[in-house]
Amino acid sequence: MFTLFLKIFAGMALLALIVVLALLFDGFDRILHARMQRRYGPPLLQPVYDILKLLGKENIVPRRAVRLIFMASPWLTLVTTLMVFLYLPAGSFPAVLGTEGDMVLIVYLLAMSGLLMAMGGFASGNPIAAIGAGREITLMMSYEFPLAIVVCSMAWTAYRLGMPGEPFNLETFAAISIWSLVGKAGFIGLLCLFLSLILVVPGEVGKGPMDIPEAKTEILDGLIIEYSGVNLAMFKLTFALRSFAIATFVTCLFVPLSLRSLFGIGGFVVAVFDFVFFWVKVFVVQMLFVTVMRTAFGRLKIAQASRFYTLNVAGLSIAGMLLLSVDVLMR
Repeated sequence: MFTLFLKIFAGMALLALIVVLALLFDGFDRILHARMQRRYGPPLLQPVYDILKLLGKENIVPRRAVRLIFMASPWLTLVTTLMVFLYLPAGSFPAVLGTEGDMVLIVYLLAMSGLLMAMGGFASGNPIAAIGAGREITLMMSYEFPLAIVVCSMAWTAYRLGMPGEPFNLETFAAISIWSLVGKAGFIGLLCLFLSLILVVPGEVGKGPMDIPEAKTEILDGLIIEYSGVNLAMFKLTFALRSFAIATFVTCLFVPLSLRSLFGIGGFVVAVFDFVFFWVKVFVVQMLFVTVMRTAFGRLKIAQASRFYTLNVAGLSIAGMLLLSVDVLMR
């Protein structure tokens, strides 16, 4: 019973911290995006101001909407996205529910949040929202295949190399760097898988070249066009959390560098510093692979994005899987 209460308390504290960090990182993202375009940009707390303003406004439900699905979609999407963080370790601290879920569940929860957003768009009864929702599903079906290859390849490699822990559990990769366990071919294979996952990030967060389901200048926010008030605030918060979640996932899997492993020391104080260092890494990953990419590249068409993921990124991930397999099997 004590363990249950401890997990509930730790989970609530972590989720509260995550919401604050996600909004702050969203603020940094907007500022850096503006500075790269030689603009001053909004203040750091602008995402917080936006959420607070929307929370004070009325929810408007279109006459043609399926009310139950339309109203439930933002909340279910937010809850599903928040649950991802309960399965992600942070530095030297294990995941709150690390023994109850693994990478497969994380990928499932991310896909579920995308599906729930699309359901909200379809349920609004607006043809523009339906176009955005259709694009969201098409995009998701395109990047899920390379994402599955990356996850399965990493788990298989961890199993074959005898890394301590469950092969699909992220704590296995947080405890020891997989980069130091493979040969040259395996290293190149890991680079291919890392690059594949980086290229999946814009699709998962719907930004930059993959800002297709919303596409403000084309379909006026797409699947969330009919949302307002608290419901829109939930969606805005979810977008910030999804970006933060995928950056955290990439960091756990491919950037396991920690102060404990660097200096070979332990203890609670080092664990706290590792916790802070972990979120610094997440910040760098998010700035490099979300902000810079969304600033540097223009938006693709949905057909181009689908072809990019099903051919280029899938091909790159398969090449990485083969190189990694050869390296491990030749040992």
